[in-house]
Amino acid sequence: MREVPYTEYATKAIEILSKGAFLTTAHGGKTNTMTIAWGNIGFMWGKPVFTVMVRPSRYTYQLIEQSGEFTVSIPLQDMQQALALCGTKSGRDLDKIAAAGLTLLPGQKVATPVIAGCGLHYECKIVYKQPMDPAALDPAYKAKCYASGDFHTLYFGEIVACYREE
Repeated sequence: MREVPYTEYATKAIEILSKGAFLTTAHGGKTNTMTIAWGNIGFMWGKPVFTVMVRPSRYTYQLIEQSGEFTVSIPLQDMQQALALCGTKSGRDLDKIAAAGLTLLPGQKVATPVIAGCGLHYECKIVYKQPMDPAALDPAYKAKCYASGDFHTLYFGEIVACYREE
């Protein structure tokens, strides 16, 4: 593993994120990963921050709420099969990590692991969270993305480690 500045691959990470990345969290001996395609890397409160969104209906939501941390593993190579499985199955019903043939590596600065083979990893400690306010959302986005009313909670994670797999 080679530590890199969080900005070094930020543009590439955002580009890949739109096609899918792994959001992982762990608590109480349980680890779950899910596919995300929305997020943001930025600078807030004098710190580097990765913002992710999780719907309360997701199994990951329970774990992230308890753990207070998460990792984002950005696949620098084709992992579409694993991303597809992790984006369509629930960790409540299936060990997605095993089913997708993924391997975990221990986090360097958080207790949550990262997904081996992705190439780029962000480790984050949650510094702020905010459930979405449906009344504040543009009606077009509300109709397109939230027809079921299952609004996300936004998690702002201070990036405490960013590194590349060698």
